[in-house]
Amino acid sequence: MTRQFTVKVPGTSANIGPGFDVVGLSLSLHLTLTVTVPAASEQPYLAPVITYSGEGADEVPLDAYKNLTTRVALYVLRCNGIRFFPPGLKLHAHNEIPFGRGLGSSGAAVIAGVILGNELGQFNLTKERLLDFALMVERHPDNVTAALIGGFVGSYLRELDEADTEAASVPLSEVLPEYPPDAGEDWGLNPPPPPAGIGHYVRFGWSEPIKAIAIIPRFELSTAKAREVLPSMYTRKDLVFNLQRLAVLTTALAQNPPDPDLIYEAMKDRVHQPYRKTLIPGLPEVTSCITPTTHPGLLGICLSGAGPTILALATTNFEKIAEDARKIFRAQGIEVDWKVLTIAEGSQVNNS
Repeated sequence: MTRQFTVKVPGTSANIGPGFDVVGLSLSLHLTLTVTVPAASEQPYLAPVITYSGEGADEVPLDAYKNLTTRVALYVLRCNGIRFFPPGLKLHAHNEIPFGRGLGSSGAAVIAGVILGNELGQFNLTKERLLDFALMVERHPDNVTAALIGGFVGSYLRELDEADTEAASVPLSEVLPEYPPDAGEDWGLNPPPPPAGIGHYVRFGWSEPIKAIAIIPRFELSTAKAREVLPSMYTRKDLVFNLQRLAVLTTALAQNPPDPDLIYEAMKDRVHQPYRKTLIPGLPEVTSCITPTTHPGLLGICLSGAGPTILALATTNFEKIAEDARKIFRAQGIEVDWKVLTIAEGSQVNNS
């Protein structure tokens, strides 16, 4: 019989100031897949049909062998002994997460693909195993872990033995090959499976009154470009600066009531934000001029992931904080949009 289900994956913000490549936060912007798997029949094989709405609808590939989410799903299927998508598969994606803005759009697409593959194959993989598959594609754990687990999450990559290190270091082109137009049914059939237990995580507490204001400039910034400006080495002083603040921040954001002075200082960073200011005009001014003193209700402010979105954590006064940030960006010739977001639960599957 025909089977229908939905997959709902939240967007995320990584780093939250000092937690570079370590912490992530799930946000109430979602990528939602509505999936229909027809009943088995004797009819000729029908390729998957993908439709797409929302953010990025005019640029997302609708070919299942080029779309990131379905390519990840096929990777999971093939690693578990299933060669093809089910015949006649129909998938509609509705996306609320802006592309290239530091809000975890690619991480959400990867997690959606991992869950899609698991559901299509009915493998009943654990969350830990789903994360292994995701980390073979998205090699940094902060966004994908937060998207899968939900809430405020810390994660790390386990030090692997030599064989597992080699397996986990396979080029992405082998994990998710680009399918040429003339690819036959055996093309890319045996992808490298992920080692077990690549990523580990813990979910921190979160104080319920805290909301996230996403101040979203109207330009894209690729993560690759934002990483290019980072140095290969840091001073001990700068690393200690970040470690001290991260140690405080992971507990401070769970306290009720939250302490603005503690959190504002704990969300400062010396590892990535100072180097990215050349890519995001207005960043230094926004993060220094909007404070708990000037804007009561503000707790802290930082770059969201690689940017260019600014993330302000606050309990009240959301519009004033966002509109004053808009003025600072406008003085640099940049227009922004903003949204007040809540902290979202992790990825969910609902069967119709």
